[in-house]
Amino acid sequence: MDKIVIEGGRRLEGKVRINGAKNAALPIMAACLLLHGPSRIKGIPDIVDIRTQIRILENLGGEIRYLEDGSLEIIFRDGENKEKVTAPYDLVRKMRASVCVLGPLLSKRGNAKVSYPGGCVIGQRPIDLHLKGLSALGSSIETKEGYVIASANKLRGTRISLKGQYGTTVLGTCNVMTAAVLAEGTTIIDDAACEPEVQDLAHFLNKAGAKISGIGSNALTIEGVKELHGIDYEIIPDRIEAGTFMIAGAITRGEITLENVREDHLAATIEKLREIGVEITTNGNYTTVKSNNDYQPANITTMPYPGLPTDMQAQFMALLCTVSGKSVITEGIFPDRFIHSAELRRMGADIQVDVPYATINGTPFLSGAHVMVSDLRAGAGLVLAGLVAKGTTHIHRIYHLDRGYEQLEKRLSQLGANITRVQE
Repeated sequence: MDKIVIEGGRRLEGKVRINGAKNAALPIMAACLLLHGPSRIKGIPDIVDIRTQIRILENLGGEIRYLEDGSLEIIFRDGENKEKVTAPYDLVRKMRASVCVLGPLLSKRGNAKVSYPGGCVIGQRPIDLHLKGLSALGSSIETKEGYVIASANKLRGTRISLKGQYGTTVLGTCNVMTAAVLAEGTTIIDDAACEPEVQDLAHFLNKAGAKISGIGSNALTIEGVKELHGIDYEIIPDRIEAGTFMIAGAITRGEITLENVREDHLAATIEKLREIGVEITTNGNYTTVKSNNDYQPANITTMPYPGLPTDMQAQFMALLCTVSGKSVITEGIFPDRFIHSAELRRMGADIQVDVPYATINGTPFLSGAHVMVSDLRAGAGLVLAGLVAKGTTHIHRIYHLDRGYEQLEKRLSQLGANITRVQE
């Protein structure tokens, strides 16, 4: 098992290219189950979650290979592998997004047997809204021995609300959307998630022949079609990876330029960084982050898009630990998502948690320590803290990081960080 070792105190400078969005790639890859003919998807990052999704799709009969230009080609042949409808536990347990094969399987093959998903431990994330939506389309659903077993002779359009206790459901919207595109009649999804990754899936499906309108709003209208065809498509840049590198530049009081960035997808992150005092300029798909060495504390609330994403909470916490004064983070999506605060306290941070709030009193400096990664974004927050901590930080259980960041330590090293991956 590997760990990351960081000698803190280096100012980051230079340029880094942002990869395609993991959370857009995974449901788009699953949606290829619906398509007739090959699809070539550009911009997919080389990370563990993508490799897991490839194994799941191959298990379902997909033919998948990387092309010379870096695109991923995915082919499902009509009339073949209809009996392959199981996404097994040993694969699905590794990441929550694997549940997004449920809708396409049900729509295309009439049956699906998908293990309850795993992934990061960040609080309760039930899939009841997924099942509610698929049932409304005409599917019969039962749960047995840890699997969701769904079947339908014919899905039919209807009106569905996907509103949950903590707002909309991103993967639930993806599952219902992909099930509805081949359903008979019209489906209206009220209280749909409108995150950029959901929009990207809708644009992908429309290019393949679907008829989806209302993209980017909380009300999606889907006119069922007879078939979808393979296409060439480039996924959107990863807004969470971009935000992570922005904070890497800010926390080290450095200056870095990000290439391949969608400013409109990062509006809430950019606004909050500017409020803290970070200088940010944009030029086309380039964004430059520069420190002015005069940061102010801030209050942060995570919310569904277009609000500040919960996947940026740990990174902002790391930054605010280094900012003099009192800051408060309110976790509006996953109230229990503060496990990383205990590890930051091991590094000298002053954090008090009273769910769903975390109060941070900025300290003059953090100290290197041995810390443990609990989930993907918590790991990113600990890496950011390690970049500025005095002394040496050892970050353990970094397999969580490998699920969502491609060669993070190498790219930070190229920006000037003293960071290495070593075998424990």
